Amino acid sequence: MLLASHTGHPLEAGLDEAGRGCLAGPVFAAAVILPPDFNPKYLNDSKQLSARRRTALRTDICRDAVAWAVAEASPDEISALNIAQASYLAMHRAVAALAVTPVHLAVDGNRFRPYTGVEHTCLIKGDARYRHIAAASILAKTFRDERMAELAELHPEYGWEQNAGYPTLQHRAAIRTHGTTGHHRMGFRLL
Repeated sequence: MLLASHTGHPLEAGLDEAGRGCLAGPVFAAAVILPPDFNPKYLNDSKQLSARRRTALRTDICRDAVAWAVAEASPDEISALNIAQASYLAMHRAVAALAVTPVHLAVDGNRFRPYTGVEHTCLIKGDARYRHIAAASILAKTFRDERMAELAELHPEYGWEQNAGYPTLQHRAAIRTHGTTGHHRMGFRLL
């Protein structure tokens, strides 16, 4: 059973990212503040859920959250900053976009660049332990998957609607055959 929050404060936001290990596309992040009693049946780390469950939970999260926001950092920003710093940038943008200012940030993982004026705690496997981080993981993943499906319409040869830009054999074979796009992360080892 997932916990409501790390500190017990009702305005604690959960943060997570999606797309950090991809060869193409932006990295997305989400920040979510949930009501303390928000606890839908299948809420969990997005990687543990089917696409259909993620989509259904996204509807519940967006409808019932106290506040939520999704943000991104582009492939160019990833190249300029590195993937870790770009992930923090996306997370900071998500926090800044929240309609309610959080009093604490519960961040999935073991590293984070402090957000000015708000304390944070890094929580390894937080998306499998805390509801608001699980919710953030679902939003980050579903919004990113949507973006990659849109980009797949422009570049169907890479299979992004299925692999979401991750380094699958199909994706790497398409890079060998067709080269790269402006959506590829040129600082990554693509082949």
